[in-house]
Amino acid sequence: MPRFTFTPTPLPDVTLVERQRLGDDRGFFSRFFCVEEISGFGTGSIAQMNHTMTREKGVIRGMHFQRAPHDETKFVSCLKGAIFDVAVDLRPGSPTYLKWHGEILSQDNARSLLIPAGFAHGFQTLSEDCELIYLHDKPYAPDAEGGVNPLDPKINISWPLPVSQMSARDSNFAFL
Repeated sequence: MPRFTFTPTPLPDVTLVERQRLGDDRGFFSRFFCVEEISGFGTGSIAQMNHTMTREKGVIRGMHFQRAPHDETKFVSCLKGAIFDVAVDLRPGSPTYLKWHGEILSQDNARSLLIPAGFAHGFQTLSEDCELIYLHDKPYAPDAEGGVNPLDPKINISWPLPVSQMSARDSNFAFL
């Protein structure tokens, strides 16, 4: 039995990954990540893992990326609550340059988004007390950090809820 189902998205190399759960009346077991089964995970190893918690519904975090040579692949999962997770193609010359794709990730649907290097990433919380885990194939490099304003009309992300809050840093990212 396969442990994962992989669904391509309209953005090349951004992949929806669904974990298969084996369960009974006690609960379930699922393989969260396996570098041998999840092809396309950047360097093939996990260099960093981050855990976030956002208390309010409607909060937007992002759109963040790392510049080369520190550009990173991310494997994003929602462990508690539900989010609208978004990737934006920032690869110059790509046929999907500045296009975005979003997926609902939640504790109930066992979905993750595999986001390759060259994409900005962000999310909006759809419930209160959302917790996420991010796996990164490269460590964070503060000097390589970049961002795109999540409300940039040139990208025109259709956030599902009114924005309840954004950090000053995220709201101050310039429009393209």
